[in-house]
Amino acid sequence: MTTNFEPRIYVACLAAYNSGYLHGAWIDATEGVSEMQDQVNSMLTASPIAGAEEYAIHDYEDFGGAFISEYAGLADVCETATFLAEHGPLAAVTLKAAFGNLSEARSMLERYAGCYISVAAFAEECAEQWYEIPEQLAYYIDYEAMARSLQLGGEIEVVTEGFEEVHIFWGQ
Repeated sequence: MTTNFEPRIYVACLAAYNSGYLHGAWIDATEGVSEMQDQVNSMLTASPIAGAEEYAIHDYEDFGGAFISEYAGLADVCETATFLAEHGPLAAVTLKAAFGNLSEARSMLERYAGCYISVAAFAEECAEQWYEIPEQLAYYIDYEAMARSLQLGGEIEVVTEGFEEVHIFWGQ
């Protein structure tokens, strides 16, 4: 998984595109809205089509799986990019789990409990922290069942990212 995010967008001049030219620029999406707008304006000014005014986002990279619309506002793009740059891979996990909803991803981040090899491992850790379990009883505890109960009861939300990479979030 990528550890550092450097989100950027490719902004294309629509007047040039509609006239058969590929003209655009890659822009760092974490620079701030006014800096991004200045770069868009410079790209439009340099267009092979005089008086070009309209642009669209034709490509983007390093947004951690978040979807960026062709006509997304620069403020929204910048906000998502900054979130990813500030919080790294976990931000990408929350954005995917929240289907790109940034406010939900922020909420999930606040409820983050950790990354475990399984939900049962999380349940075992919680049981050991919350209770003093006699050694002779420890072998009889069904942590898989505890994990299912935590999930079904809404106490936790689980996002599986890969092999033995389970992110746990406390329920709302």
